[in-house]
Amino acid sequence: MNRNVGYLIALAAAAALPFFFYPVFLMKLLCFALFACAFNLLIGYTGLLSFGHAAFFGGAGYIAGHSLKVWGVPTELGLILGTAVAAVIGLGMGLLAIRRQGIYFTMITLALAQMLFFLCLEIKATGGEDGLQGVPRGKLLGTISLADDLTLYYFVLFVCVAGFALVVRTVHSPFGQVLKAIKENEPRAISLGYDVDRYKLLAFVLSAALSGLAGATKTLVLGFETLTDVHWTMSGLVVLMTLVGGLGTLVGPVVGAIVVIALENKLGDVGNALAKMTGFSWFNAIGESVTMVIGLIFVVCVLAFRRGIVGEIGALIKRKRTAG
Repeated sequence: MNRNVGYLIALAAAAALPFFFYPVFLMKLLCFALFACAFNLLIGYTGLLSFGHAAFFGGAGYIAGHSLKVWGVPTELGLILGTAVAAVIGLGMGLLAIRRQGIYFTMITLALAQMLFFLCLEIKATGGEDGLQGVPRGKLLGTISLADDLTLYYFVLFVCVAGFALVVRTVHSPFGQVLKAIKENEPRAISLGYDVDRYKLLAFVLSAALSGLAGATKTLVLGFETLTDVHWTMSGLVVLMTLVGGLGTLVGPVVGAIVVIALENKLGDVGNALAKMTGFSWFNAIGESVTMVIGLIFVVCVLAFRRGIVGEIGALIKRKRTAG
């Protein structure tokens, strides 16, 4: 099946989903899917493992939430401000980290992200440990109220699809081909005359901006922003989403985000349902052990599905075609 046809079918299914599932939960899934796609652009296609993407995701959420609540800016401008600030943070972080490789690059991004976490903890405007509460949804284009969940869902769907389309276009562009070359063989890319550091920095800033867009949109959806989004565990969560779905694949991060977030939100309900059906009360403990279950899934994926869900399916299809 043609890739574009598959995208259209997925888009049509996404447009129908809010009539069957809770729209706010679906919007949360969309935001994390975009976040995972943005992260995958950096690690999956450039080969850079950042452990500081929570800074972009949560930082943009705080900026967007503050500008919407305190400054009263239009909704679109609030999202743009959050995205722009994430890009600026990414530029600063990238300039400091991009000349290092491997674990040194990863640890620099982690350290800088933790600095932002403590900054958000201390600044009064962020609400500290209580977080930023009561962020208004506002109106789209100054006329369309986003208070209705269904209306907001289609706006979030548009934003996330646009972000995903930008990732796809980037990957298939000459710029994306250079990024792949850097990942596969950086010394050879340098020998061909490419300014590798500049390409890495551009990829880092683009990934940061898209992560910021996802974080700002999530704040708009939920109406609050907390320290959880700027904590290092959020960076670990997006790594998990990408690896579970399929590193270096376009759809893999989306699948990984759906699996991880669905487990986080619905595992407790499944455990309670199993406890009622079977009479075994220990099933109720499943909801309290979400982190353990997700960790177990991560271990299984690393050991048995190293390409991730989408990567393994793609490899299986390729083997069947070759055998046929």
